[in-house]
Amino acid sequence: MTEAVRPTQRVAVVGSSGMLGSALTEALLARGDEVLRLVRRDPDPAPGVGVTEARWNPERGLFEPGALDGVTAVVNLAGAGLGDRRWTARYKNTLVESRVTNTNTLSQTLAQLPSRPRFLSGSAVGAYGSRGDVVLTETSPLGTGFVPDLVRDWEHATWAAQEAGLSVAHLRSGIVLSRSGGGLARLMPLVKFGLAGKMGSGQQYWSWISLPDHVAAMLFLIDRPDITGPVNLTAPEPAPQVEVVKALAEQLNRPSFVPAPTIALRLALGEMASEILGSQRVLPEVLTSHGFSYQHPDLARAAAWVTGRSGR
Repeated sequence: MTEAVRPTQRVAVVGSSGMLGSALTEALLARGDEVLRLVRRDPDPAPGVGVTEARWNPERGLFEPGALDGVTAVVNLAGAGLGDRRWTARYKNTLVESRVTNTNTLSQTLAQLPSRPRFLSGSAVGAYGSRGDVVLTETSPLGTGFVPDLVRDWEHATWAAQEAGLSVAHLRSGIVLSRSGGGLARLMPLVKFGLAGKMGSGQQYWSWISLPDHVAAMLFLIDRPDITGPVNLTAPEPAPQVEVVKALAEQLNRPSFVPAPTIALRLALGEMASEILGSQRVLPEVLTSHGFSYQHPDLARAAAWVTGRSGR
């Protein structure tokens, strides 16, 4: 029996210069799709084979005329980094505006298109708040606090697209384990020098996912418009923070016993420390129930990939 040929897609990516956006763009091109990068700067007239660029201004609701013509899917990964700076009142406003305003503009624009492209919009497992060792799935209630409220508004900003009949999924991403950048950018140098250990109690659950699996999950969801609503992009085995650090340190033959006291984290990171010390035991029930296959389903394989001890 001949396997059906997958049709080529034209996928618009917002946040294409970031870690996830860059990796997604590379993966889309590798499988033969076309990529439209939505950028704030002047578009590059020759961005590469299979890639085009168009300028947009989300604050003013402006798009280049016809920019989204022929687009079959849109992936929105824009947003200022939660861990990039201390959470001053000004930066918290930046975190909100860079997610909610961008998504609202994009959603309203997509709602006006004659076509109905698939829409994947960024989100985060921070939606659930800190819940100890309670198992959390896509059907669990959202938490309270700044991050859960931010995620709630972020996801609600897609309402115009949903009302217009688009197939919308919210990418509730966990901690992305990458060889460079992402959630490990500040942690890995400490691991390499044997200076990483438990943070706070160390027993708070970290819901992680390797970068290759996160990208593969996005491709999977682009091709599955029947999957809508929140989707947890995490591995099937969340682990206590101290176990995540231990797995990475063991791959590098380094110790992992130097603790970071709670008071030191709060002094260094301010309100952001609550996210480091918070516990979210999140399971990817939607992905697993629809047959998604992980390359790095457990911490040992993910740590081996992150540290370069495994090519897969």
